[in-house]
Amino acid sequence: MATALSKHFGSDVSLVEEGSGRVVASKDRIGLPRRQSPDTVEPATERECEVLEEIETILKGGPERGHEKLEQIGKLFVRERIDRLFDEILFEDGTFANYEAEENLATDAIVTGAGVINDRKVFFAANDYTVKAGTIADKSIEKLVRMQEHAIEAKAPIVYLIDSSGGRIDVQSTFYADRYHGGKQFYNQCIMSGRVPQIAIMYGPNFAGTAYQPVFSDYLIMVRDISAMAIASPRMVEMVTGTETSIDDLGSPDMHARHTGSVDIVVDDEAEAAGTVHDLLEYLPQNYSQQPPQVSGRRPAEDPTAVDTIIPDEPNAPYDVHRLIDHLVDEESFLELKPEFAPEMITGLARIDGRPIGVIANQPEVKSGAIYPDSSLKGAGFIWQCDAYNIPLLYLCDSPGYMVGEQIEREGILQKGRKLVYATSCATVPKVSVFVRKGYGAATYAMASPAFDTDSTLALPSSEIAVMGPKAAVNAVYANKLADIDDPEQRAQREKELREEYREDIDIHKLASEMVVDELVPPRDLRAEIANRFEMYDGKEKHRPDRKHGAMLF
Repeated sequence: MATALSKHFGSDVSLVEEGSGRVVASKDRIGLPRRQSPDTVEPATERECEVLEEIETILKGGPERGHEKLEQIGKLFVRERIDRLFDEILFEDGTFANYEAEENLATDAIVTGAGVINDRKVFFAANDYTVKAGTIADKSIEKLVRMQEHAIEAKAPIVYLIDSSGGRIDVQSTFYADRYHGGKQFYNQCIMSGRVPQIAIMYGPNFAGTAYQPVFSDYLIMVRDISAMAIASPRMVEMVTGTETSIDDLGSPDMHARHTGSVDIVVDDEAEAAGTVHDLLEYLPQNYSQQPPQVSGRRPAEDPTAVDTIIPDEPNAPYDVHRLIDHLVDEESFLELKPEFAPEMITGLARIDGRPIGVIANQPEVKSGAIYPDSSLKGAGFIWQCDAYNIPLLYLCDSPGYMVGEQIEREGILQKGRKLVYATSCATVPKVSVFVRKGYGAATYAMASPAFDTDSTLALPSSEIAVMGPKAAVNAVYANKLADIDDPEQRAQREKELREEYREDIDIHKLASEMVVDELVPPRDLRAEIANRFEMYDGKEKHRPDRKHGAMLF
């Protein structure tokens, strides 16, 4: 209560016992807990007052013009931003960094420390845009690197609140190529990857070095209208290429959401950004050695016994797989990631009976759910992240296979497509695969068929598993024989018969009889089957042959 009131009023607060006047709790305005005896509060000494005044000045940030610019843009001051994200700040490091500089370089333009979010201890590094537009130099990078090292050793998540105009070029000799500055932050991010969750939020345009920081993180949130990222600014692009461009065209949130897949979630404002970090942490463990947090389960938003009513009888008819997901996962638990990028593949975090899972699903409503180079990369990256943080995987397969064509080959369908299969093969978390309708060609492999160490392969009565669909198969095998039939009606009749014969050979009952799938499940029981299997596989150990690492780099 003292902490909340001190933040609200911006002044010292003491809670006093009525009648006795005894101070039971207190908090000063800069957020540092004060120690005192139970009955008295010792007045600050002269030198304490001097330090407190210095700290108070530093905490105000940069010069007034920096704050005025924030107001014009409609952005929060960095400390307001931090307060909105964290329930409590445990400590701050480097408050006095560059304190003796001739100009106002409060905290050297970056606030670093640790705090609490929903009872989780989390480190943070946040650019202060009021100080030289949040630019970074030797002290600010050192503060960031130290906080990363703390996160590595403490095995705790770190959140980057990014709002920087890049490095201070006029002093680059002190930090750019130095062994312990410069690229050290990116080195640390690579070493941290898969060890502790790294979440980045972007609040402004970021170019070059400060644009690498968010993409080196596990999860990236961008605030619409005020954020952007690109390897070079529009002015630099024009100087190098002679082409005029804009920040939005180079790297707006919408551009990255649709075309590069670099951003996981685009939000409308800073409040939503803070809420999204809270949401993400609810699915993630503190580090790679722990399990994701479980909560009380909830019923799905849609009736789980009505699964079969949303799946069309025709194998190629479109439907929205989000509807199927709503019938299977706990209500309001599905947090979709990269929703606008390669939308023929759906990826997101959810819960079933309170247990966090990762959902990867083909989307028949978009491009028939075929797998493209971008959707391969999207799915592979998602599987890789879930496996790193012990999040079980649910595959929902309904795909005609990998897309074909000259342009698709030029885009690297084989090279990129293998990465989805690779990620599925390497994942050691529990994996449950459901063949919803069709699984043709290599899509069967990519979506965790039995050969890929899948714990359970389930099939619905609407499903077909085959090298290719009946139409394509008949055309591939019998095209010449059908062409020899002169009568169009006879040709059509024969083609129909051949398709029916082929369909009998791939009938799911036959495949269940031959134990190609583990279980043919009545659709109304699918959620319960999935939930029970994930519960049973909890803690299951899997091992892969010893090696340094795989060679199929993502």
